[in-house]
Amino acid sequence: MLQKFLLLWLILSSFVAAIWPDLFGKDEFDPFVASKPSLGYLIALIMLSVGTLLPADEVKGVFKRWPLVIGGTAIQYCSMPFLAWLIATTFGFTGELKVGIIMVGCVPGAMASNVLTMIARGNVSYSVGLTTSATLLSPLVVPLVLKLTLREEADAAFLLKSAYLLVIRVVIPVISGYLICKFSRAARTFASRYSAMIANLSILWIIAYVVASNRDAIRSFPVYLLLALLVINFGGYLAGQLGGRILRIDSGMRKALTLEVGMQNAGVGATLAASLFPDQPMIALPCVLFTFGCMTTGTILAEIMKRFPSEAIAESEFEEAPIQSA
Repeated sequence: MLQKFLLLWLILSSFVAAIWPDLFGKDEFDPFVASKPSLGYLIALIMLSVGTLLPADEVKGVFKRWPLVIGGTAIQYCSMPFLAWLIATTFGFTGELKVGIIMVGCVPGAMASNVLTMIARGNVSYSVGLTTSATLLSPLVVPLVLKLTLREEADAAFLLKSAYLLVIRVVIPVISGYLICKFSRAARTFASRYSAMIANLSILWIIAYVVASNRDAIRSFPVYLLLALLVINFGGYLAGQLGGRILRIDSGMRKALTLEVGMQNAGVGATLAASLFPDQPMIALPCVLFTFGCMTTGTILAEIMKRFPSEAIAESEFEEAPIQSA
């Protein structure tokens, strides 16, 4: 129920967060703003849940087809940061909004891309591999691309902190969740029932917090900011499709790569922005707006994609010939 109507719940929870003071008064307790100290724990909980949902056979598949997985991850980490920087510069954004837009392009792919790949009848195993690879490499890659795009705004302390936060809140929880379920049947049973729900509820709350922290800004944010984010989103889809053809992968895997590159993990982006820039809440705003945009466009794109049959390549073929013709 929650997963099926995630976009609707996203809209409703964010709307409540936006109008909370109007409903109960500005001087009353605001649970959204008050939850700021817990954001780091929430993102760790999300990634722990993601780790518990990684099937062992699909994790093994990542190693079997590692050239394709690394190739797809490289396409994502090369195209999205560059697109974000290019669009932010072209549209003339400065200050907090420019940093926020670049943050959108630097974070790894989102768990939602795996679900949408399934809807699109693409290669879910490859999608999971891409998400896993991008997540595990994020402490190394994200600081590097932040340095290349933000330049003087990203000093050594900033880069070390971003790498540390990604290790503590993203990589370690994912690995821990996977290992717990690998060795515990009770944990696997619990995870199969509740992990997706826990992850989605946590994502909804993080985004609601960012909305609550930027109530006035959201009501007056420039329309061209949304346009810029949509250009990045569609540019990511295009980069994924073109990248898939360069890698010469089949259409099912191209669907997975297209959705993976175009959709970014806004929960990680928003939390990372709040942690790195605690006194500049506007930096997290583009991450929130991008979530609404990519969830909407990704759902529509997945529905269109599923109308086109995907060629299938046998698992055994990956071991013998990792790069296949389209």
